[in-house]
Amino acid sequence: MSRARAAVILAAGQGTRMKSKTVKVLHSVGGRQMLEWAAELASDAGADKRVVVYGAHSPAVRDAGEALGAETALQDPPQGTGHAVQSAQSAFEGYEGDLIVLYADTPLIRAETVERVFDALAGGAAVAVLGFEPEDPAAYGRLIEDPEGNLDRIVEYKDANEAERAVRLVNSGVMAARADLMFELLGDVTNDNANGEYYLTDIVGLARGRGLRAVAVRAPADEVLGVNSRLDLAEAEDAFQTRMRQEMMKAGVTLVAPETVFFSFDTEIDRDVVVEPHVVFGPGVKVEEDAIIKAFSHLEGTHVRQGAAVGPYARLRPGADIGPNAKVGNFVEVKKAQLEAGAKVSHLSYIGDAHIGAEANIGAGTITCNYDGYDKHLTVVGAGAFVGSNTSLVAPVKIGEGAYTGSGGVITNDVPDDALAVARADQVHKERWAERYRKAKLARKNKGEKA
Repeated sequence: MSRARAAVILAAGQGTRMKSKTVKVLHSVGGRQMLEWAAELASDAGADKRVVVYGAHSPAVRDAGEALGAETALQDPPQGTGHAVQSAQSAFEGYEGDLIVLYADTPLIRAETVERVFDALAGGAAVAVLGFEPEDPAAYGRLIEDPEGNLDRIVEYKDANEAERAVRLVNSGVMAARADLMFELLGDVTNDNANGEYYLTDIVGLARGRGLRAVAVRAPADEVLGVNSRLDLAEAEDAFQTRMRQEMMKAGVTLVAPETVFFSFDTEIDRDVVVEPHVVFGPGVKVEEDAIIKAFSHLEGTHVRQGAAVGPYARLRPGADIGPNAKVGNFVEVKKAQLEAGAKVSHLSYIGDAHIGAEANIGAGTITCNYDGYDKHLTVVGAGAFVGSNTSLVAPVKIGEGAYTGSGGVITNDVPDDALAVARADQVHKERWAERYRKAKLARKNKGEKA
């Protein structure tokens, strides 16, 4: 039986290079805060205990960690990565299980990668370190393996000799060991270095000094991108979007111009959906099979059901539920509204806080007047109803099944089933008014020229 698992998530960094009022780890990638990425990663990898380490400068990180159901620990003052992990030690008194150290500014590691780190411990390693091989190893610390493939030591670039600098396997910072062993080894770490800090990486040498085995587990370089600046944040976002686009197409989704489509962390799209260029999926979107999302549309908090068509230039806001084979056309905004099967809102309309019945047709320029300045009210349009163009539906109001409303109406009262509602002033003709108007305008113009 495998041991229990826990995670310490390091989130106490200052993040000064972000140049932001928002703490670094609360910036988002793929529509999700980086801290949440790390917390969910720990859970997905089977960690039954999560502790977020925050700094005195960032109580918002503490609050966010607790909102995610994690415990929190304060590192004050910051004295290196080893000291950060030690700040969480009291939370692990008597804990019997494996402990992995994750970083809240490294949002793209997959759960299966963390699983392989834990597997290394189950296979007999005392310490497991996640490494990767970037295109440019630059100044990363090198993971030096012995001839048997065990991890012998971690060497910082500035301390490495020529042969060690030639090694391409570098340290991601992610590390795991039995919880009790990790804290025991950290107790022997010193700050006898140029920065006067306690480094987590020192536990590899300490473990080897006790005759214990350490191993390096390899990860794809794009999973361990760390974010320290806005440039890094954009690079992580790009890596996330590339991953999502590939996964969507492999799952049977057609992306006409993949590089122009943007997803969120929880976007769900079934096979045989077509997504045209320049579509943005915010958080909370599900699209069922055979639907089409046309160009330049934005969806968030939305369910698009089988065979529906959305766009182009449509905006679906939270609570929009687009029924099977329904249509939301160009320059239409839908918010907190359900369109039943086959309903159509084809042009230039706003549908908010509404229920549109099956096969109903909403004419161009129609709006639901759902807000009275204090409260939102519901508009109901019955099955098979026909709402004429340029109609204002003043909620709360109900249009009966099969009913019609004349174009240009302001509908303030319920319309019975199969009735016609006409709510506009009678058309009046003033004979020869236009002719008299033009003559008067011309006379004034001529008078002005003579003056």
